[in-house]
Amino acid sequence: MKLSLDALAMLDAIDSAGSFAAAARQLYRVPSALTHAVRRLEDDLGFALFERVGRRARLTPAGRTLLTDGRQLLAAANELECRARRVATGWEVELRIALNALLPFNALLPLIAEFDAQGHGTRLRFDHEVLAGSWDALSSGRADLVVGASGEALRESALVSRSLGNAVVLFCHAPDHPLAAVPEPLPTHEIRKHRAVVLADTTRTLQARSAGLISGQDALIVPDFSAKLAAQVAGLGVGHLPPCIAQPAIDAGQLVSRQTETGFSREPMHLAWRRSHDGRALQWFVQQLSTPHWRSQLQLQDA
Repeated sequence: MKLSLDALAMLDAIDSAGSFAAAARQLYRVPSALTHAVRRLEDDLGFALFERVGRRARLTPAGRTLLTDGRQLLAAANELECRARRVATGWEVELRIALNALLPFNALLPLIAEFDAQGHGTRLRFDHEVLAGSWDALSSGRADLVVGASGEALRESALVSRSLGNAVVLFCHAPDHPLAAVPEPLPTHEIRKHRAVVLADTTRTLQARSAGLISGQDALIVPDFSAKLAAQVAGLGVGHLPPCIAQPAIDAGQLVSRQTETGFSREPMHLAWRRSHDGRALQWFVQQLSTPHWRSQLQLQDA
């Protein structure tokens, strides 16, 4: 057989890393061995998989087609392995956790350490999601557990959700922004005159949502909260930020937090997972994250 799951994983690593050298580091192999393996695979298949563009490796059209469909095989094999392990031991090979970008990942580090100390061997994978992307990650299978699925709970019988409380965000702008001359509470019609900095919704299949954007307001759409913070500090726009991100900039005098006529903005947060997932690692995290202690650590307020 010319193609194997290991070969597909190798192609996936090279494409994701962008170069043979970077992929070799991820795979704990020397670059020359990786190059040789790809050339041997190309010889077996009878067509080129990569072309060199400077130091980067770019898939050929044939290679892209092979890897696009091959990633579905990799995902299916990973799911099969996870299901088999859950049947055998009850503990997942991997638990994929989607964390709402509003919530501080650092707050979960002690919880991760506590889980690791039990030695169950489950690999943890965290990703950030924004707005409807949280529910989409769960319903599409990108995540097994969502911490902070936002907005209204998705009404789908295959999913289970419970309220975690509300995430509070602060309306901020740079000290020299024109809104600094407007007295509090800031009227909505004054805010509308100025560009908002907003995160792109990470959903792939559900209808995208927006938050903190007033109808008719111009927007600068950025990929993450680091970019949003930098843009607001630079005076390129205004918008809401979670306290864990905004407070250091406020303390340093780079941003000011202002009251608006609509009051503090709160986003409902949920803990959500698929009803069919009965792995013990998921159950452990659900149990821990449902406690008042961890809701407090995630800076969530009661609904």
